[in-house]
Amino acid sequence: MIVSRIEAPRDEATDTLADRLLGGLPAEAVLTDPDVTASYARDMASFCPAGAPAVVVLPRTVEQVQHVMRTATALRVPVVPQGARTGLSGAANATDGCIVLSLTKMDRILEIDPVDRIAVVEPGVVNAALSRAVGEHGLAYPPDPSSWEMCTIGGNIGTASGGLCCVKYGVTAEYVLGLDVVLADGRLLRTGRRTAKGVAGYDLTRLFVGSEGSLGIVVRAVLALKPKPPEQLVLAAEFPSASAACDAVCRIMGTQGRAAPAREDGGGRRAGGHVPSLLELMDRTTLRAVNDLARMGLPETTEALLLVAFDTPDPAADLAAVGALCEAAGATQVVRADDAAESALLLQARRMSLTALEAVKGTTMIDDVCVPRSRLGDLLDGVARIAERHRLTIGVCAHAGDGNTHPTVCFDAQDPDESRRARASFDEIMALGLELGGTITGEHGVGVLKKEWLARELGPVGVEMQQAVKRAFDPLGILNPGKLF
Repeated sequence: MIVSRIEAPRDEATDTLADRLLGGLPAEAVLTDPDVTASYARDMASFCPAGAPAVVVLPRTVEQVQHVMRTATALRVPVVPQGARTGLSGAANATDGCIVLSLTKMDRILEIDPVDRIAVVEPGVVNAALSRAVGEHGLAYPPDPSSWEMCTIGGNIGTASGGLCCVKYGVTAEYVLGLDVVLADGRLLRTGRRTAKGVAGYDLTRLFVGSEGSLGIVVRAVLALKPKPPEQLVLAAEFPSASAACDAVCRIMGTQGRAAPAREDGGGRRAGGHVPSLLELMDRTTLRAVNDLARMGLPETTEALLLVAFDTPDPAADLAAVGALCEAAGATQVVRADDAAESALLLQARRMSLTALEAVKGTTMIDDVCVPRSRLGDLLDGVARIAERHRLTIGVCAHAGDGNTHPTVCFDAQDPDESRRARASFDEIMALGLELGGTITGEHGVGVLKKEWLARELGPVGVEMQQAVKRAFDPLGILNPGKLF
């Protein structure tokens, strides 16, 4: 017998769950068609299992989110919060029989206050949309993940995202002043403040940033804004080795051997150091992948490319000083942009890097190891050895200014042996990062992909304390189960 999707028999538990949800949600907000719900099963991470959701819910109001959580608590059903699903750790992957709570319909910018320099937004607001909106007021929201045209503020908060400008402006956590959070039992918690300063009680706001939806559902955020900086100018420096490029990074960010504390001089310079708005590195493998994809004419002899930008009142002077440091470190060529158009052209290769690496074999695993800047060269050398040992292509692009690297393992997902070697190399890179005094993730989060490695980094006491925090907020364990721990 042939039956339609609407008439097809459904699981009784799913029917009960859907009926309870429909008691406080419009029909169009509750999706139960298995073909549709399957499309919400996972984010963009490789090697991360995903289950089949029982239902997908797309609320538009705080009250609707509260209804979902009360229903989930009453029926003991797990809830997996999702944004745009651009994550790279499996943190948004569904579990079997769960409610996927997609917050993309809660996409309003509720307030922009130029005097207090804050924005109040719902979690589904896209990062780029917020940036453009505050830009009209002469302000900027600095965190800019590579997926900023797609990713949502709620997802950025959940994974504590970073971006290209972190070297000067910091990461998402530094811009979240306050949150409205729906707890596991449906209660609404308000944390933080709207003021520039405030230290009342435990900092619960920071606790939620990076919690990957495991402690509560963010439904509103108060975000700090900055004055919109001048257009940045970019320098590109080519190096004969990755170690020479890393030496240049240390020269740019270091104190040049001076014992006195660094002091701002009103621009991007410090006594013995610099404060670029962007400091990115691409290794030989990444450069060749970009050349193959876009025919950008990058010299085949270049082993590493460093991109440096300043958005100061006199960026040309800053670039000249940094250019000299790059040459002292062994740069074979230094190119300085004269205007914003040339700067955008120089940055094009960096923005294309992940797409280009994906084209090498069809599938990538993007690591997210962050090490002290002084150990950046050791990490790149170690990654090269790991790639050779496993007979794999591994390209590295990095937010070099803060030591956050993205070794990207390229492999054929249809080849079991190559897939095995890819996973093994990924783990070895994380182990190397820890050995060098780093961390397993600088901005992508833990999710499913790095659960084992989180335990290694935190140690048994650290894991015990974090699990105690989880139980305090989610005693039934229904919020994004299977992630982090």
